[in-house]
Amino acid sequence: MNEWTQDVLDRLSDANEPSDVLAQISVATRQLGFEYCAYGLRTFVPFTRPRTLMFSTYDERWSDRYINAGYLQVDPTVAHAVHSGAPLIWSNEVFRDAPQMWDEARSFGLRVGWAQSVFEPDARVGMLSLARSGEPLTVAEILAKDTLLHWVVQTAHRAFCRLLGGSPLEGLEPLTRRQVEVLRWTGDGKTSDEIASILCISKPTVDFHLRNAMARLGASTKCSAAAFASRLGLLN
Repeated sequence: MNEWTQDVLDRLSDANEPSDVLAQISVATRQLGFEYCAYGLRTFVPFTRPRTLMFSTYDERWSDRYINAGYLQVDPTVAHAVHSGAPLIWSNEVFRDAPQMWDEARSFGLRVGWAQSVFEPDARVGMLSLARSGEPLTVAEILAKDTLLHWVVQTAHRAFCRLLGGSPLEGLEPLTRRQVEVLRWTGDGKTSDEIASILCISKPTVDFHLRNAMARLGASTKCSAAAFASRLGLLN
């Protein structure tokens, strides 16, 4: 760890607001040769109402336009981030299905971008995007800065999560070993009778563990409990 990265860590440890984190990440962004940065945090549960929080140093007019135009739903960088941990370099090809958004973003100086996501085992994903108005990214620059970019992404994500909270695992009582077992088999489509036979226990015992697991997860059915637990990484 060099002096610069240690300084960023020290300043982030003192951050009390997301705006403080964004300010320090903005400093790191400029050190990496970019003008703007944006961080987004998405929580995948509840399944039908995933929550996304966003912070950026973009022009406020563009940030407002992005929200009001519903670009979050069509942004290909967001779609990539929630499914892949691979870095993404902005290009005409990346935005081919959102040409209006791409044209408008570039009109605000967001012409060259590099995005990287980081996944949490608690059904959350964070993404940091760095952008600038000119000087296209070269292979040499990407190779030279890739390690530092990953470090900044991880550091930003930890700092934002510390202040934002909201993890689906917060306040959740851990599942027992037997609850995990019955939920795994439930997720595989097995009935209580079949699970009882597989685990060599009685059906009432299986149902007992399922009810307790549902209560701990706040699920109304055993199938939703299995799906929820799986999304949170509790069945691994």
